[in-house]
Amino acid sequence: MVVPSQDGGGGAATLSGAMAAEGPRSLFALSAGAVSRSMGALERDVWALPGHLLRGLLPLLTVFHLERAEGAARRAGLSTQPIWRKLWDDVMKTRPPNSENITCWRKKFLETFFANVLHGVLDVSSDWRLNDHHFSPLLHSSPHVSQLTLCNMLQGAVELTAEHNQKVLENLAGSLQILKFQHLLSSDQSIRRSLVLLLHRLIHHGSVSQVSVYSWPVPDTVLLVLILSMSAGFWRSGNALVYHSSPCSLCREEDKAQSQESAQKRAERDCCDEREWSDAENQKGSPRAPEEAYAEGNGCEADSHLNSVLSGPRSPPLQNQECSEASSKVPCGHTSTEGGSSHCVSGQLSCHPVRRTRRRLKSAVGKKRRCLRRSRGPYADPEDLYDFVFTVAREDNSELLDKQQNSATEGESAENWTSSSPGSPCTGHAGCRKRGGSAGIFSLKAAHRFRSVSTLELFSIPLTGETCRTLSNLLSSWVSLENLVLSYNGLGADIFCILSGLRALSRHSDCHLRVLRVSDVFSHMPCVELVRCILSALPQLHTLSVSFDLKNQLEGNRPEGNPSCSEAEIPESCLEQLEIRFPREPLHTTFLLPVLKASKSLQQLSLDSATLPCSQELGLLLEALKECNPDLKKLSFHDVNLAEHQKEVLLLLQDPVLQEITFSFCRLFESSTAEFLSEIINIMKRNSSLKSLKLPGNRLGNHRLVALADIFSEDSSSSLCQLDVSSNCIKPDGLLEFTKKLEGHIQQRGGQIQFTHLRLFQNWLDQDAETAQEALRRLRAVCNVVNDSWDSSQAFADYISVM
Repeated sequence: MVVPSQDGGGGAATLSGAMAAEGPRSLFALSAGAVSRSMGALERDVWALPGHLLRGLLPLLTVFHLERAEGAARRAGLSTQPIWRKLWDDVMKTRPPNSENITCWRKKFLETFFANVLHGVLDVSSDWRLNDHHFSPLLHSSPHVSQLTLCNMLQGAVELTAEHNQKVLENLAGSLQILKFQHLLSSDQSIRRSLVLLLHRLIHHGSVSQVSVYSWPVPDTVLLVLILSMSAGFWRSGNALVYHSSPCSLCREEDKAQSQESAQKRAERDCCDEREWSDAENQKGSPRAPEEAYAEGNGCEADSHLNSVLSGPRSPPLQNQECSEASSKVPCGHTSTEGGSSHCVSGQLSCHPVRRTRRRLKSAVGKKRRCLRRSRGPYADPEDLYDFVFTVAREDNSELLDKQQNSATEGESAENWTSSSPGSPCTGHAGCRKRGGSAGIFSLKAAHRFRSVSTLELFSIPLTGETCRTLSNLLSSWVSLENLVLSYNGLGADIFCILSGLRALSRHSDCHLRVLRVSDVFSHMPCVELVRCILSALPQLHTLSVSFDLKNQLEGNRPEGNPSCSEAEIPESCLEQLEIRFPREPLHTTFLLPVLKASKSLQQLSLDSATLPCSQELGLLLEALKECNPDLKKLSFHDVNLAEHQKEVLLLLQDPVLQEITFSFCRLFESSTAEFLSEIINIMKRNSSLKSLKLPGNRLGNHRLVALADIFSEDSSSSLCQLDVSSNCIKPDGLLEFTKKLEGHIQQRGGQIQFTHLRLFQNWLDQDAETAQEALRRLRAVCNVVNDSWDSSQAFADYISVM
């Protein structure tokens, strides 16, 4: 094979220098180096090489050609994973979190490579493997990016929406799943405009399903509301969204298809209307005025526009036939309240039985629509795109009230438009009404509903009352939302404002919300009471997590207009996983009992940092769980003092249904005797249903760890697969003795054992590195061992306490 002379970019000389520095090389290595420098001309021939030749060539390729070689390597039975892993170590020089769970180092490297180049923290000229002038780093790596973080002044958003990166943005629209914002700062309108373009392409016309915002101590309200609203799918008409002096082409294609469909339906509807009205007009003896006919024809278009603005996702407007069918089942005036339908407005305008009223309403709306079109021109002024941000929470209700009154005079019910409607968000919290602003329905006058994300996470972002009302209004119709995480947002009493929006959302038949996680520093009310509030509003939840660090200093104060939730009846729920982190509150089973009774499908329960008010409380809880939740599979206690509840601990370990039990930092052996440990081991040997036992932070020490090896003795019927003994003051000699005893039991059982995972985080294994390495080596021949290089000197006081 003749290798043509070709400049492979700035990396060619660097590659030659690197090879020369390594000393004399074989003929194959020299040839492979020459080939790698001429891949632009030889690529097709290289992919056809035999596997043994390709194996030696792959490590000498740039990341761009290595990525393109994946198919050829797979056909030759070769794996590129070791090469990508070495690239990570050489270029990134860090150990990624959860590296043991990384299944594809190629994707991990290229995704991180994209982010580092985008944010300017990686110089591609620093390594010949990253530098090839035939390839664009962002363009080549973008198809592998499923998660992206934008920081600070959103420089990444500005770069991605630049005209020369249009193809990069298209690639991200197909690959990106998770979009994160971290440490954001205030920004000017030009940066916000770039962010709008980015969100519109990646969310509304892309595949982003999760938006997460982290660490924003003083959030820019305009920027935050912009992110929230566009994540919920709200924005102006696509023709108003300008991308490099042109309207969004994807929006134009959708609007064109919808307008053609609407025109066809409108023609059919007009034909039916003409026949329906012909007899009545003939009886009057005079034809309709031209102005009236024109208004009626354009009224259908206005009705369609109103549907697209105030109804749910972008879709063709509701047909009259559908409206009439809906009105025969549920009155239009109560659609939003009872059924959670997002087409209530359409019903009010289209389903009214008085024909003259309907025609007059449509005529008026049609005139307004025509005026708007003349004033806007082909697309709106880009500076006006941000006006909507301030209308989300502080909507001017005067126009709505006028519509209410007009509708009421024509026989419509004004209650549907008021903020006191049960279907409207943020109605139960008196604080919202006191602060002013609209707590009514979300109605952006010039907004369309696009595709929205299914997961929203807000971490360490203070939310004001105004922002909470905005979020509540967005949540009330966010039917695609499946996971909501609100963490350390300083909600306080505003949690009820959020709940009112979620309550309105739950009334939608197509509500998908299944996971809700709420955590904060101060609890505004007892945790169990908040759990009852949430479940009464959202019985369809599958996972609920409530976590607080401290009690509210104003003990006993309750928000005005929100009576105790302990009086509310909880409907039967779909809850499968419940996690409660108490701010050192007493756990009263009588208060938790209604939750357990309503959650017949509960499979996982986690109780953290609770105090037991009396010695009988844990026993009462176990009886309640046995009676109300027979399908419970996982039970966890963390930082709950169980030193005086040895009887209940033994009862739990005997449970024939539980598959995973966690006693984390529960002081199990603080005042126990040797008999207690023996009883635990004997019970475990007889329990064939328990698969996982987690005992971190219980001061096992060496001698108790060695004793636990008897769970796997020859006469044991235990099915235990996972054992967690992290943070238990275990030293290397104790771990080695445990290993030897375990090996003996395995040998007696003929090598048959189900034990597969051992966790050893934060133990004293650094005190004798040689002994620890021997113990770990022998253990890894038996099971998977997960440990760390923890500095035990940090916990010297804890060691002294168990000497």
